[in-house]
Formats: sequence, structure tokens, C-alpha cells
Amino acid sequence: MRIRPATPADADALWRILEPVIRAGETYPLPRDLSRDDALAYWLSPAHEVHVALYEDGDREAMVGTYYLKANNAGGGAHVANCGYMVAHDATGRGVAQAMCAHSLARAKARGFRAMQFNFVITSNERAVRLWQHMGFAVVGRLPGAFEHPTKGFVDALVMFREI
Repeated sequence: MRIRPATPADADALWRILEPVIRAGETYPLPRDLSRDDALAYWLSPAHEVHVALYEDGDREAMVGTYYLKANNAGGGAHVANCGYMVAHDATGRGVAQAMCAHSLARAKARGFRAMQFNFVITSNERAVRLWQHMGFAVVGRLPGAFEHPTKGFVDALVMFREI
């Protein structure tokens, strides 16, 4: 797997990853009917440093994940990073999210961030919660019923944090 900065030419491949996650509405607090243009504008925001994960199989390469890195806040909170990650449905369970998390932590450190915070980890996304804990993130807050899951109803969201 190779992780590199996203380019404008990646838009179609990014949308193939973003759309199913957004439409499912199970792990991201984004409108399920978000348009392609709005989703790409959000993900590729000028405030985001965006990377893509590519799986190489011989001479074939496929995008299997993407993440963005940004400052969690401005001013006095600008030393804490924040990230968002999405993995292609057919690539789940293959270490893509873990590789992107490790890459994002290294990028955040290189940019001078001192910590990383995830503001809204949906508790029903148990795979992500376990992975972030494995990567050294601690649950520092719980937001009761903060996310309306399309099939499970209102579920909690977690705030997770780790120093870099």
C-alpha cells in the first residue's frame, strides 16, 4: 500500500469511496443526500491536507482509502490535529485505516501538532473505536445520543484524544 497526497485528478476515485459511506449514514455525521460536488468540496477543503491510500497489485493500482488532516481549532487550539478517514467498502479489514492513521500521526507530528483529537466517533462503529484505541487514542468524552444512526436510532459519539 502506498499513501500519497491527493490531486485534483483523484476526484472520481475519491467519490467512489466517499459516496457509499455518506449514503449509508452510519459512520459520518454528513447529510446522506450530500451531492458529489458538495462532498468533494468538503473533503478537499483548502483547510484539509488530503491523502489517498493506494493498493498496488502488479501494474494495477486502486484507491482504497483517503484521509484529511487539519487543525482541530484555531488560535490556542491550533496545536491539536483532527483527521477524518474513509475506506473503500471492498477494502475494509485489510489494514487500510490503520496505515492511514499511522501516516496521519506522522504527518501531524511533522507539521508541528502536539496531539490529535477525534471529535465525533460513532460508538456503533465498533471497528473504528477498537482501532483508534489500538493506535493509542483514549476516550475522553461521551456525547449521549449525539448521532442518529439510520437503523439503530440515537447512539453515542465519543471524543478521542492522544498526544503525538
